[in-house]
Amino acid sequence: MLDDRDRRILALLQADAETPVAEIAEKVALSPSACSRRIARLRADGYVTGTMALLDRRKINLPTTIFLLVRTGRHAEDWLDRFHAAVSVIPEIVEVHRLTGNFDYILKLVLPDVEYYDTVYKQLLRRIELYDMSAYISMETVKLSPALPTNHV
Repeated sequence: MLDDRDRRILALLQADAETPVAEIAEKVALSPSACSRRIARLRADGYVTGTMALLDRRKINLPTTIFLLVRTGRHAEDWLDRFHAAVSVIPEIVEVHRLTGNFDYILKLVLPDVEYYDTVYKQLLRRIELYDMSAYISMETVKLSPALPTNHV
């Protein structure tokens, strides 16, 4: 069971995983060694699953976001395996969610420009048969936060 300090540590690590342990310890009123042990326990217990650098999408020429809604007429296990494999090998597809409702999946694509969508579209269709696809171009990102709320733990 996590306590308030653990939750605050997780929030601080999400804000900046490179924050020195001494600074985190000061913010949560712990000694650096006690804070370091807590961080190690949070990692060992699987609360922290990795650390990554967040890149500036404009600087790496991927400013365009497209959401692709997909319908399939097939739900057999072999088709699902092929679909999972198909979306896994296209790096511009950064998220895939299975949905309830009128569509089966939503895919988030990051692209250099709208025209590049056709390249990804063709790559996907070469790998898997889909019944229907509808693409939606994001005009503005209103909120983007990779940080998860820690108050539900």
